[in-house]
Amino acid sequence: MNTSPWNKNRIIGQKKPLQISQIRGIWIRLELEDKTRDLALFNMVLDSKLRSCDLVKLKVSDVAYGSSVSNRATVLQQKTGSPAQFELTKGRREAVVALIKLCNLHSKDYLFQSRVGSCQHISTRQYSRIFHGWIARLGLDDSLYSTHSMRRTKPYLIYKKTKNLRVIQLLLGHKKLESTARYLGIEVDDALEISESIEV
Repeated sequence: MNTSPWNKNRIIGQKKPLQISQIRGIWIRLELEDKTRDLALFNMVLDSKLRSCDLVKLKVSDVAYGSSVSNRATVLQQKTGSPAQFELTKGRREAVVALIKLCNLHSKDYLFQSRVGSCQHISTRQYSRIFHGWIARLGLDDSLYSTHSMRRTKPYLIYKKTKNLRVIQLLLGHKKLESTARYLGIEVDDALEISESIEV
């Protein structure tokens, strides 16, 4: 019987967000490889900041009207039951439009369809495999990153630039500022001090 702890030699806890240079590295590789679905998926998860379970279930109607992709969208989160609003920047919208056109998707279709069948979306496990493929392309230590790294990336970069925790709290849909601070790995006292200095 194996008595070794399950987490022996594993890095557990929060996974690292991606840095701007890593985001650009993945984006360029996906462009060069003409990976339309992966590029749209990568762009969508960066802007949407959605959990994997919500990301994979996105439908065309959640983000697009006809062939036009909206610059803002709202989806109901599976974990919390509360709505999550997010923006889609111009370049990211173009990647989604390209996917919709390539796959001839309609409003009721899943945006990221499984290759098993058009009526199914990719699974969270499949998304995880795709994500780790992106990480492998950069030659990064796979154990330091997970799909949740993608959810944390844009909020982390926004915080680094603005130090505005309240903005991050709103973007992630956290009910407590302390949750946002822990999520970003910031000490609660520092978080509260920053928050108190910002008029909302």
